[in-house]
Amino acid sequence: MIKVSGLTKDYGSRRAINNLNFDCQQGEIVGFLGPNGAGKTTTMRILTGYMPPSDGEAIVAGYDVVEESLEVRKRVGYLPETVPLYHDMIVFDYLKYMGELRHVPDVDERVEEALDMVGLINRSNGYVGNLSKGMKQRVGLAQALLHRPEVLILDEPTIGLDPGQVVEVRELIREIGRERTVLLSTHLLNEAQNLCDRVLIINKGKIVAEDTTENLQARLLGAERVVVRVRGEADELASSIKSVKGVRKVETLDDGGVEFEFASGKDLRPEVARQVIKDGYDLLELRPLGMSLEEIFLELTNNEGKK
Repeated sequence: MIKVSGLTKDYGSRRAINNLNFDCQQGEIVGFLGPNGAGKTTTMRILTGYMPPSDGEAIVAGYDVVEESLEVRKRVGYLPETVPLYHDMIVFDYLKYMGELRHVPDVDERVEEALDMVGLINRSNGYVGNLSKGMKQRVGLAQALLHRPEVLILDEPTIGLDPGQVVEVRELIREIGRERTVLLSTHLLNEAQNLCDRVLIINKGKIVAEDTTENLQARLLGAERVVVRVRGEADELASSIKSVKGVRKVETLDDGGVEFEFASGKDLRPEVARQVIKDGYDLLELRPLGMSLEEIFLELTNNEGKK
């Protein structure tokens, strides 16, 4: 639903994004991560038809963002980081106005539907300007959903929301992502890790990584890490685990558990479990460890910056 090839944008002598290549499929939620100034917002503005690229091609919902910009806009819902709202309008009237601009059929019903999706039915008759920041964010999300877009592009969709609202919006995005294409930027790395099927990491205008968080972990570590915990004393647990062929870097943890490592591509957890039980331990936990998305992000962006 989104296909980007050689996408480049220059602001005078400064290159904001440089030869980006990626795609996003229907039914996929893709996280777009990067430090401030990396090129995320510029890319999103190009994909929504807000500005043209200097070079390259972007196809959204089957249409070229430059040659067929109007067709793209009909099929894209966009939530910018700073939501452009009319504070002196009633919430329902604002959304109806936005729907009419888009020539949405049965606009009153669609407004009710969008308000229900974002949990604002009981605030539909209030003024936009009287809403909290989190509520305004939800109004912005409602306008992005009004026309039932095939592609949803969200720039920091949970910014300003309280923890309860964040959970609700994430669930809504998951629901939307089952049938649509969702590209979202976020500075909350745990949000991307928990919500996204795949992540793109951009730094200094270039894509430095594109994969699932699990695959990125394996690529950076070159190994799998696992922690084992058993019932009672575990003085010889480390020795038991060391005896399994292929296990390396066995370390006893302060809480009595043992962490071990093995090369990526061969899962030794079944062998370790059998050995631990054979040696008389009651196995309580055998849990894989990985780099957090925050660690992956820092590793990739720092390494790119050193080149």
